[in-house]
Amino acid sequence: MVLLDNELFLCQLTRMFQKSRKSGSVRVTMKRYDGRTKPKPCEGRKPLPDSTEYTCLMRATLRNKKISTVVHAKDINKFQMAYMCLLRGYLDGLKKMKKPKTKSKATQ
Repeated sequence: MVLLDNELFLCQLTRMFQKSRKSGSVRVTMKRYDGRTKPKPCEGRKPLPDSTEYTCLMRATLRNKKISTVVHAKDINKFQMAYMCLLRGYLDGLKKMKKPKTKSKATQ
């Protein structure tokens, strides 16, 4: 997985959306990230220092290509606005889901 800066991540994500129009789908995940790259130590060992600022980890996958970025708390508003504009531009080809018809109860 390639860790990119925020601007380059959005550029690569745009290219992924363009490629996915022909075939495939893009999976995007977002989660809180505390900067820890090692697992928590077992009981009885010295604990890792706690992070003072949480960040956001964004990942995107198209077929076997994976990209990711870490967004800091001070940049989250700017990143979310750019990400939202990107989604608005490329999520217009979604298919409308058909609702299953429910059987109505017989009136008594």
